[in-house]
Amino acid sequence: MVLPLTNPVIIKLNEITTMVQDKSKLTESEIDEIKIIFKELVKKNERYDLDEIEFWFENEGSWKIKEPRVRITNLANYVQDKYQQTAHLRIISDDDCGC
Repeated sequence: MVLPLTNPVIIKLNEITTMVQDKSKLTESEIDEIKIIFKELVKKNERYDLDEIEFWFENEGSWKIKEPRVRITNLANYVQDKYQQTAHLRIISDDDCGC
């Protein structure tokens, strides 16, 4: 099932578009900032579909080169996966059964 992008996610994608000066390649500081943006989203339980994110950047208009779009999508995936794994570990560690 494809999740449509929510308004909070679209707002953050617009923030990324505004923040990135050179749409042909991302700087290390921009990559760090993008990770923080996606981390904030997942901490607020905002879910996003990676194909939808890639599609959004493709159609936004100012991202002519594919590599930065793919890099942002990969960062979104990395942050979401990492957060879900640590959330799962927290649930397991909260179990008091002592097994």
